[in-house]
Amino acid sequence: MESVQEFKSGLGKASVLPPELKGWNWGAFFLNWIWGIGNSTYIALLMFVPLVNIVMLFVLGAKGNEWAWQNRTWRDVNHFKNAQRNWAFASLSLLFVVFPLMCIPLFSLMKGEAYNLSLTEIEKNVQVLELVGQPIEPSFWVLGNIEISGPNGKAALQYSISGSSGSADAYVYATKEMENWHLEKVVVYSKEKNKKIFVVSPEKK
Repeated sequence: MESVQEFKSGLGKASVLPPELKGWNWGAFFLNWIWGIGNSTYIALLMFVPLVNIVMLFVLGAKGNEWAWQNRTWRDVNHFKNAQRNWAFASLSLLFVVFPLMCIPLFSLMKGEAYNLSLTEIEKNVQVLELVGQPIEPSFWVLGNIEISGPNGKAALQYSISGSSGSADAYVYATKEMENWHLEKVVVYSKEKNKKIFVVSPEKK
């Protein structure tokens, strides 16, 4: 009569991971060092080491179940599964709910005065209207960088626009002096039509 192997957790490397627990651990991948502390897997603190942390993301995802089973004592397999499922739900909530909410203030900053000034110039430019049609609709996403130091600053932005005849990308460079933003360059480029329009440029100022 064959003996049934008993899988015990919390014994370090002496704990053999049950076959049904093998697989990817999303909680360890997304929450990494937080998950590591919660599961007594302190190797996850390597996430604070530059460059090493990139590799550790994938190592934790692949080895997370095994390490958590070895480093903590679980009542049984179901207890382990439920706990790791909760970690996965928490990581997905962070990814799809908390993180987007944190990005809202950033996008609000990007869509500030420099953005509004550029969009106003674009919307009244005859060449742009001929290129993409009207009404012009800007995209929700605005990429770039804004640096502000007291009353001065600078902004480099990129966003898409579309109209009844097509779409294009807008590139904006603006500076801030004494609390007032000034457009230095605004370029609209259509890759599809291979056309570039200088809406605002030093030569036009």
